[in-house]
Amino acid sequence: MAITKTNFVEMTRCVKYPFLEDLKRDILTSDMTLEEYQSQELKSSLKEIVGEMIDLDEDGNLVDKTDTIDIQLEAMLPYYKEVEIEAAKVVEKQFGGISKFAESTYDQELYDTNINGIRYLCYIDIFNEVDNKKNIIEVKATTSNAFASLGYKKDEIDYPLLKKIGNVYHLADLLGEEIADPIKYQNARNKLFNRFLDGKYVFDLAFQRYIIEHELAASNNEAKLSDYHYYLAVLNHEYVFPGKYEDGKPVYEPDLLGEEIITFIDLDQITKEFQPIIDDLRIRLEKCLLADNMTNCELGEYCCYKKRNMCKYFKPVCGSLIPEHHSSLTFMRNRGIETPDGKLVGVELINHGYLNMLDIPKEYIKNQNHLIQYECVEHNEVYVDKEKIKAGIASLKYPLYHLDFETFPCPMPRYRGEKPYTQSVFEFSLHTEVSPGVCDKDKDNYVFLARDFNDCRLDCVKELVRLTQKPGTLLAQNVSFERSRIKELANIFKEYKEPLMRLYDNYFDLIWLVNTNQELYQSLGFTKDEASRVNYYDKALDGSYSIKKTLPVFSDLSYKNLDVKNGTEAIVTYANYDKMSVEERNLKYESLITYCKQDTWAMVVILDALRNL
Repeated sequence: MAITKTNFVEMTRCVKYPFLEDLKRDILTSDMTLEEYQSQELKSSLKEIVGEMIDLDEDGNLVDKTDTIDIQLEAMLPYYKEVEIEAAKVVEKQFGGISKFAESTYDQELYDTNINGIRYLCYIDIFNEVDNKKNIIEVKATTSNAFASLGYKKDEIDYPLLKKIGNVYHLADLLGEEIADPIKYQNARNKLFNRFLDGKYVFDLAFQRYIIEHELAASNNEAKLSDYHYYLAVLNHEYVFPGKYEDGKPVYEPDLLGEEIITFIDLDQITKEFQPIIDDLRIRLEKCLLADNMTNCELGEYCCYKKRNMCKYFKPVCGSLIPEHHSSLTFMRNRGIETPDGKLVGVELINHGYLNMLDIPKEYIKNQNHLIQYECVEHNEVYVDKEKIKAGIASLKYPLYHLDFETFPCPMPRYRGEKPYTQSVFEFSLHTEVSPGVCDKDKDNYVFLARDFNDCRLDCVKELVRLTQKPGTLLAQNVSFERSRIKELANIFKEYKEPLMRLYDNYFDLIWLVNTNQELYQSLGFTKDEASRVNYYDKALDGSYSIKKTLPVFSDLSYKNLDVKNGTEAIVTYANYDKMSVEERNLKYESLITYCKQDTWAMVVILDALRNL
């Protein structure tokens, strides 16, 4: 074994981690085969792709109804390979010269170094050489939007941290750009050094630079350090696939505006500034490897609690004492609780001994929604604001179109008009409720589902428009997802834009009836305080209004006996269409229909339960 980029990231999370992995210095000096290295790095890369496919809602829950991401990894492997291959093509166009890249795995450039008896190594995704210049390019299956959106605001004007010149993003200060607010600019720049958030991909590249520079120094080649330049290659969030195919496969030529599918982030300066940080982490790691006992530390940002990259030891070890239900971490949208020790946020509450919600003295609870949660747990009661729920239901305009999309957020755009990670619709279920409570599970339902990987979006749009001709209300749980898909389809299929945008404009979120929507309820005559309070809380919700939590509170419906049980399984089933026999595909086709139909029927059931309240 040796220390690679992936296990360096993990082992330097905190001082406990190496001990929990049971790592010792003597096992970190042995050789590591290319296959072992690639297996480790590939799993990390695939998790990055899955991380781009999902997001967290305001309650910190995965919005794609995913229970686990692991089963998506195999389904995503072909798309990860596509990202690397396309990156290599664009590198040749951008930089010229000669490149070694991941498609030729045994030709990957290897750098390794031995520091204090421990071996550190890294293979380079794309090693590009032009004359004496060497470009080290780390390919990430994220999009450039993560970097393009960094910046600051002054006098209502947005100033980006990075500016795109040609097909490369550069730090604004290195381009000689005028910095409108140096303090805000520096604050935005500092985000690139947060290795657990905005700087996580930067950190990977900076570690590679660390290995390269130590190898050059060990071989007395320090004079060559200035020949090396460091870039991230990422998917271009501005790229729109123009729809060209060869032999049935997309051809990712520049789009109609000249944008390439891959763009680059110049990180020469940032990775240079990262070097002393990485050196400090390496020194700390070596001390931990020599220690006979585990060094203790508090929970912190490095735990990445409720984030996609949460430490694997958080739940089984470090956070094992945190109650499964009604812990101090389950307060809704918690921005901090004032205590004699100051304002405590997130895991800081655990560090100060507040494990259970009720461990916190009631007088510390100032937020009215937190107080509602607290008292529901304390007294084992349900909180209901019937007047607000009544008013919300009364504002609905019929027919109600209970809509749920199933989508495939492919890293590489597959169809004309799509961008990287476009949530490409392959299925929808629609339950039409013509008047209050009048909706039959079977007779008033329609499910559209693609039978193969061919572009089915036009047929999907035609059916959706046909079924929603009568003006009514689009209703969904987390309706912003459905609205975003409708708007995307309207912009691609402009002949259907008017009816699609009518559906888009008339919407209601089922969550607003149980949680709240301040703007809505103020418009219905409630005060600001009343409008900002939740409408319903049962301790079974445990701080979340996801469908996974709300459905059991209001009905006996369950997904347990379904063949396809959640969003992950729906994506994987669709992604594996071409690997199935005809018989298996027919069975899975019916399973997808049943699953999606249950999603919209669940909305009908929850709404009816709220009426009965």
